[in-house]
Amino acid sequence: MAVPKKKTSKSRKGMRRAHDHAAKPTVVYCQCGEPAVPHRVCSACGAYKGRQMLRREEEQ
Repeated sequence: MAVPKKKTSKSRKGMRRAHDHAAKPTVVYCQCGEPAVPHRVCSACGAYKGRQMLRREEEQ
């Protein structure tokens, strides 16, 4: 089994972990004004690319 010869410093450990953080989610705003995930149907109004894809229960 491989064993390190020298202790890893706090600086080197921090530099290695610099890119391990969670990515901030991208948010776009739908035509209804609600925030939504890009390339997905809006959960508030059911629209995608300007077209109505889903009907809401309240509208029926």
